[in-house]
Amino acid sequence: MNFAENLNLIQQRIAAACVRAGRDEKSVTLLAVSKTHPPETIRAAMECGQLLFGENKIQEAKSKIPLCPGKARWQFIGHLQSNKVRDAVQLFEMIQGVDSLAIAQEISKRAEQAAKTMPILLEVNVAGEGSKFGYAPEKLLAELNALNALPGIEIHGLMAIPPFATVPEKARPYFKKLRELKLQCEQILGAPLPQLSMGMSGDFEVAIEEGATLVRVGTALFGERVSNVRKEAE
Repeated sequence: MNFAENLNLIQQRIAAACVRAGRDEKSVTLLAVSKTHPPETIRAAMECGQLLFGENKIQEAKSKIPLCPGKARWQFIGHLQSNKVRDAVQLFEMIQGVDSLAIAQEISKRAEQAAKTMPILLEVNVAGEGSKFGYAPEKLLAELNALNALPGIEIHGLMAIPPFATVPEKARPYFKKLRELKLQCEQILGAPLPQLSMGMSGDFEVAIEEGATLVRVGTALFGERVSNVRKEAE
C-alpha cells in the first residue's frame, strides 16, 4: 500500500468530478476513514498532508487518538450509543450519524457540561433499509425544529449511506434524495446547512456530482482492512 499514490489518485478523481459538476474542488473535503488502522498508519497519512480522519468505534478511538499527532482532526462517523456520547464529545470535532432526538439531547447535555458547542450531522436512512440506522426523511422534517432548538449543538448538515451496489451510478438517486432533503431542511430552518456527507470509496465521484461536501474514503486510501465488511460509514 502506497498511501501517497492513493491519496494523489483520489484527489485527482475528486477534482475531475468537481469539473464535471461545475464545482470548485475546494468545496469537497476528503475524510480518511481510518478505522482498524494503527497510529503509525495515521502518522504516515499525515506526512502526505491528510489531516482529517473518521472513526466509528469509540473504544478504538479512545486508544488510538492519544497516540496520534495533535494536528490530526477527528470526526465520529458511526452509530453512537448514549453511553458513549460523553467520550464522543471529548474526542471529536464533529459527530456524524446523529439519528434520533434522544441521542441529540444527550449530545446537547454532554456538550454543555464540557462548555463546548458540538457540530453534528443528521443521518438519514434514504432507502428505508431495516439494516441501517438513520432518520426516516419524514420524521427528520418533523423533529428538525426540536433538534435545532437544543443548546450545545449545531446542525451542520446531513449524511447518508445508500444501499450497497457494485455499480456506482445506482447510488445517484439516493444522493439526489439527500441533497433535496437538505434543501427542505434549510427552508424549515431558514438557514443554510453547509455539509452533505455522502459517498465512499466505490461511489464518491457520483456523490460529488450530486452535491457532496464531505466524502468518506477508507479502502481506496488505506487498502483492504483486516475485516472489510461494509458497516456504518465507509
